[in-house]
Amino acid sequence: MSEQNYLSVYQAAMTDPKAFWGDAAQGIDWSKPWDTVLDDSQAPLYRWFAGAELNTCYNALDRHVEQGRGEQAALIYDSPVTDSKKTYSYSELRDTVARFAGLLRDLGVGKGDRVIVYMPMVAEAVIAMLACARLGAVHSVVFGGFAANELATRIDDAKPAVIVSASCGIEVKRVVQYKPLLDEAVATATHKPAHCVILQRPQAQATMIDGRDVDWQSAQARATPTECVPVAATDPLYILYTSGTTGQPKGIVRDNGGHAVALHWSMKNIYDIDVGDVYWAASDVGWVVGHSYIVYGPLLKGCTTLVYEGKPVGTPDPGAFWRVIQEHQVKVLFTAPTAFRAIKKEDPDGSYLKNYDVSCLKSLFLAGERCDPDTLYWAQDKLGIPVVDHWWQTETGWSIAANCMGIEVLPIKAGSPTCAVPGYNVQILDEQGDEMPSGEMGNISIKLPLPPGCLPTLWGNEARYRQAYLSRYEGYYLTGDAGYKDEDGYLWIMSRIDDVINVAGHRLSTGGMEEVLANHPDVAECAVIGVEDKLKGQLPLGLIVLKAGVERDHADITQELVKLVRAQIGPVAAFKNAVIVKRLPKTRSGKILRGTMAKMADSQPYKTPATIDDPNILTEINTDLKSIGYAKK
Repeated sequence: MSEQNYLSVYQAAMTDPKAFWGDAAQGIDWSKPWDTVLDDSQAPLYRWFAGAELNTCYNALDRHVEQGRGEQAALIYDSPVTDSKKTYSYSELRDTVARFAGLLRDLGVGKGDRVIVYMPMVAEAVIAMLACARLGAVHSVVFGGFAANELATRIDDAKPAVIVSASCGIEVKRVVQYKPLLDEAVATATHKPAHCVILQRPQAQATMIDGRDVDWQSAQARATPTECVPVAATDPLYILYTSGTTGQPKGIVRDNGGHAVALHWSMKNIYDIDVGDVYWAASDVGWVVGHSYIVYGPLLKGCTTLVYEGKPVGTPDPGAFWRVIQEHQVKVLFTAPTAFRAIKKEDPDGSYLKNYDVSCLKSLFLAGERCDPDTLYWAQDKLGIPVVDHWWQTETGWSIAANCMGIEVLPIKAGSPTCAVPGYNVQILDEQGDEMPSGEMGNISIKLPLPPGCLPTLWGNEARYRQAYLSRYEGYYLTGDAGYKDEDGYLWIMSRIDDVINVAGHRLSTGGMEEVLANHPDVAECAVIGVEDKLKGQLPLGLIVLKAGVERDHADITQELVKLVRAQIGPVAAFKNAVIVKRLPKTRSGKILRGTMAKMADSQPYKTPATIDDPNILTEINTDLKSIGYAKK
């Protein structure tokens, strides 16, 4: 396929998706072939590889051992916060997973049962996920350290037979005790799991509850390894909860068959990764990136994957990523733009990079937040490799738009995630459902059916799935993002639909203004929110974080920013106000909490999101907003 160009591959996927994905499915080992590649009998609910059977854990581990690559490194655990490292070969990882699957089986876990995994970034989190897949059980990973009430809502929705957790997680400057949070969540939840398996870490010892809690190490030592259990391709592999606007989390379902096919295909075609290459997704297993590209994608392909328990800065310095890349010979790094903004903020000249040889790194992929051009140019300049901003969602499980490095490297346009990935028919629609002309912003939608690997439904709530994603435009999936396509077919993701602000009747993207502000030489990162205005409906407000070492007068900087937006977007933007802040509130995955800040500025009630990285930031932001006349109540 590498000899073909992007357009021919894309057209093949559009013209005959059954043939295209049927061919891609040859990269997966099936215990029973499919009756049909695409079952459209219940459209708009589609299912891929109906009738087929497989086991995802077998495809991720056992088959590589059977093919003679058992001694190859499968997983490298690197933890600067505990100063420890461990490498698992494919044989070692298979054997460890098989034994832990035996432990779960002994606790009554079987095919179709749910298991919640509430773990820090340790190798055991990956082992627990793969052990569930081995048994045909459905795992639901909840980000370690989530508040007890949030964990309780997920317990009640997924109804797990067992919860797998650890005594603690480790942050840069503190140890986070998980067990008290887990105990409170189980006490709060209506559903009571039969058992909790606890990994005792040296940094904190958890108090165990007799009869319910099971010690990981001793129980695994007694367990008998178990074989892989075949499941239907359409059976769920996992549930991953994403915050819903109603306050009730949405359980995104991922199936086994389509997921395996899509992720295996993506490794070579999107990331240009081959068997044996070292691939590092610097994310967390609690997020979709961790599921797809720490655990399943690299292992399905037969690569070496990295589990990194650390930060881009502070563990110990802004050279942390460069050390990992050099030491483990990473070929491709996938992380969030916010990670690179943090590195750029602390080390704008790239001084730490000069201490390491990162010539093994062939490309950098960014996703999770829209990548501002300034950050992209900085990374390109410092690394001298392609920097690929690509766009996808928890719901899709893999890229909707990307520069497919394994098919054809297209020209990079800073601010755009390039073009739709083969399999995705992306269209820009107006309010009536008509396609918008090139260059005009609308609601980004994907014509059904979605390709393999995307969500087939929400856990236990098909009605909500239809209402949230399929009801806006008949025959389309609504992404919830706003943007446009240019004359070359490149996509420009400007903001969430909710972040488009209406200034005197003009629909303006906050993302476009952020792009301009980020170009200012003193700006490390920024966010633009819409605040209420009696005359114009809404006005944009910029929140600005300065680079380390900038000590100029703040009033001068904000005046320059106002002039920049006026010069590059025009008076129509009505951008007249910006405030310098120490830091921006974000989720643990790096998304900026624009909606929360907008409510705060408008003196509206808001709920502190469960996913927030540090709740104290909101107090700081509230003070900053008050200093310029907002957040009055």
